[in-house]
Amino acid sequence: MIEVMAESSGNILAVKASAKLTDADYKDTFIPKLEEVIVEHGKARLLFAFDESFEGWEPKAMWDDASWGIRHLNDFEKIAMVGAKKWVEWGAKLDAHFMKGTLKTFDRDQLDSAREWIKE
Repeated sequence: MIEVMAESSGNILAVKASAKLTDADYKDTFIPKLEEVIVEHGKARLLFAFDESFEGWEPKAMWDDASWGIRHLNDFEKIAMVGAKKWVEWGAKLDAHFMKGTLKTFDRDQLDSAREWIKE
């Protein structure tokens, strides 16, 4: 499940991921919100927080993430990943080599630091 967090404003989209992410999470919530930010502000700053229940992506959601992400590699200024499992961090760091924005990872207990960094 993807939930838009209260910290979202202006060019910042903050979301919390829990359980298993689905195609509907991407098509109904995540992608429309990101596209709205990009259209309005040119580039997005994304704070992506993973809670303890996060299990990964359904195959279709993984495809949504990859295919949309490839088309929008240059549409991010910053991405803060908070509380991601190591395998998610590794994949994101690999992807970061292909984007112009900056990716930074934070431990789950560093959410406040991530919030500050994404605003800088």
